[in-house]
Amino acid sequence: MSDPRALAWPPAPIKTERLVLRESEARDRALVIELNASAEVGTYLGGPQPRAELERAVPEVPGRRPGFFVVELGGAAIGTIQLDPHGPDRPTGRLEAGKTELGYLFLPEAWGRGYATEACAAALDWFAGALPGEPVVLYTQTANVRSMRLAARLGFTELERFEAYGAEQWFGARSSAAPPA
Repeated sequence: MSDPRALAWPPAPIKTERLVLRESEARDRALVIELNASAEVGTYLGGPQPRAELERAVPEVPGRRPGFFVVELGGAAIGTIQLDPHGPDRPTGRLEAGKTELGYLFLPEAWGRGYATEACAAALDWFAGALPGEPVVLYTQTANVRSMRLAARLGFTELERFEAYGAEQWFGARSSAAPPA
């Protein structure tokens, strides 16, 4: 398996039918703070983070690393996608399932329109081209029905369920060769 941190970065912006996935810029700082401070976005992620703490901690250009995409709709940023190294510190510690973890955050006003599916599928296609055969893993709370449906649409297969953070968690994997639905 290849190391996901060795990806050539940044790629050219990825364009889908409705969206653009691009490298983070300074103008995205407010979006990253809003996503992480939102009670709605944080519902299944341990709750919102304090805005004042985020204002101090978020760098001028947030997410400046391989695998971090800002998702735009009509020139406005609506979310982020992360393809990050999956470390052994996660509750399952299942590195054999894959070295890269898919994460995503979208503004609540963008929910329910298929943007997360479209953006994640594009990011996974890019990843499959960059690291053919490299599996990707995903964690979500089973109570997060939208995220569970997204995992199924993207071709993730359940590997296990476990208890963490006071809730049942779902852990799945997807081969980078699997076609997103």
